[in-house]
Amino acid sequence: MIKAEIIAVGSELLLGGRTDTNSVFLAELLAKQGIECRFKTVVGDDIDDMCAALTVASKRAKIVLVTGGLGPTVDDLTREAVAKVTGQPLHLRPQALRSIQTRFKLAGRIVSKNQRRQAFLPLGADLLRNSSGTAPGFSLKWKRCRIFCLPGVSHEARKMFHESVLPLLVKEASVGGCLESRTLHTFGLTEGVIDERIHGIVPDASGIRLGILASPLGISISLNREHRDNHINVNTGKDKILKHDLSLEYYLEQLFKILGSYVYGFNGESMEEIVGKALTARGLTLALAESCTGGLIGHRLTQIAGSSVYLDRGVVCYSNQAKMDLLGVSKNLLAKHGAVSEPVAKAMAQGIRQRSSVDLGLSVTGIAGPGGGSLSKPVGLVYVGLSTPRKSFTKEFRFHGDRKMVKLRSSQGALDVLRRWLFSLPISDD
Repeated sequence: MIKAEIIAVGSELLLGGRTDTNSVFLAELLAKQGIECRFKTVVGDDIDDMCAALTVASKRAKIVLVTGGLGPTVDDLTREAVAKVTGQPLHLRPQALRSIQTRFKLAGRIVSKNQRRQAFLPLGADLLRNSSGTAPGFSLKWKRCRIFCLPGVSHEARKMFHESVLPLLVKEASVGGCLESRTLHTFGLTEGVIDERIHGIVPDASGIRLGILASPLGISISLNREHRDNHINVNTGKDKILKHDLSLEYYLEQLFKILGSYVYGFNGESMEEIVGKALTARGLTLALAESCTGGLIGHRLTQIAGSSVYLDRGVVCYSNQAKMDLLGVSKNLLAKHGAVSEPVAKAMAQGIRQRSSVDLGLSVTGIAGPGGGSLSKPVGLVYVGLSTPRKSFTKEFRFHGDRKMVKLRSSQGALDVLRRWLFSLPISDD
């Protein structure tokens, strides 16, 4: 398999101000072309450090993708670093300058001296047109590898990859065999438990790489295999059925059988997408009563186009008074059990359903932390309530992590309770 490396440039990526997201989608796009990203480096805006990263990457990868450092400011040094490493001096590229001037003219602006810097590229480099921004990208063949330099702005980098990088890779026959990939998403089981349950399900001889990725939204299991064309019998022209050459769908089905109701989606499907489709298909309406999540569940649901069909309203009832005023939760119930309790979660769900005249009411109340916990009610304790026309349900969760993590996991837990009811699955753990 062809090896690639991604270098993300920018001191802000090392100081906590921003997160590198480009390498995630670039690695995925490369994998779809049978190109395996073996290394990823994040380097600050220091030309010596950038040169060192480029030198190492060019020795161990055939394709090097650099993102960032192509702008007009003094700390944008990707062009200079590539020129220094390859020994190809920077030269003004008239075509690149014209492109910058045209974009600035449309915006009613004049190209400054700093902006003009972006049109200087290493000698012999192929210009990569930026149809979404001002900074042109470029590509340079050097020794045994090809270096691609893309903007740090994500949508610009993604578009440039499709419009310029991929065609060049195809032209130079740098793409490998097609990489088949399937992903299964779960919620409710830990990484260790899943690893134990699925151990040995995919034999080594299958050529399939199994990966387990944990996140606040659950555990995802990936199956990846490079598509091989050497299974064709040259004498008969028919496929040879190898002992372990079963499809990814076969192994995906085996994983699904083992993990059962904990599986909520496949191949990038989100919990809110799954729930939204089910609500739409069943013609059901939903109202939300959120305490510790502060409207996060509503935000996630409304990220999906068409959510107005099923989502009626959402109420953030953070204080006890709000729970009483907006949902009709009784003062005695709050005094007896506390805001973070099963009875209150149930009353919240029932209250929002009745007052909204919808089919389903979903509630969440908990302790997100870092303070507010006790021995009997620790940080991370969360209760979800679901009120349906016939019955109300509650489920207790014990989440870990910081405040942001607990809120995100709480929103996922609440949506999972709703998913389980929609698909007639047990609300409680198996």
